[in-house]
Amino acid sequence: MSKVLVVFYSHTGTSRKVAQLLCEQHGWTLAEITDELPRRGLPGYLRSVLDSMLRRHPPIRYDGPLPKSFDAVVLVSPIWAWRLASPMRSFVMRRQDHLPDVAVVSVMGGGGAANAVDEVSRILGRAPLLHAAFTQREVESGSHAQRLQSFGEELVRAEGAPRPVHPITLSRQTA
Repeated sequence: MSKVLVVFYSHTGTSRKVAQLLCEQHGWTLAEITDELPRRGLPGYLRSVLDSMLRRHPPIRYDGPLPKSFDAVVLVSPIWAWRLASPMRSFVMRRQDHLPDVAVVSVMGGGGAANAVDEVSRILGRAPLLHAAFTQREVESGSHAQRLQSFGEELVRAEGAPRPVHPITLSRQTA
């Protein structure tokens, strides 16, 4: 794999740390998603929770390189209310037709990473090549670094490996 883009959204800075370290470890390109509307204070927190729970697509800014010019894109995002953070949802929805192979890295307080992977899969119509989850505590302590390194190495291997061919099951309804 020659070119990987790491796209992140980070409200508190935790997902930013993960994305930056992943890029430092592998020499990959970094790009950021930002909110058009600020999420400060209690109103911002409540809007974040509602956006996540209702699966809204808030307005975002993305000034990074075109994802389709890369071999793979790693999406690094926090989990909000056990779901994909809404700014990342907006990015995936808007860029779904221009995203090559995708990997997902979730940063969470306690859980919800599987829900984020499922949501990305539904939006794209295909499963990510790879996914990983880190807790905020792991990121703050630095104990995530080795697993993140391994994630990047596995992504390189997965990108170069041939894809399995799955048989198609026909039913009378589709035949």
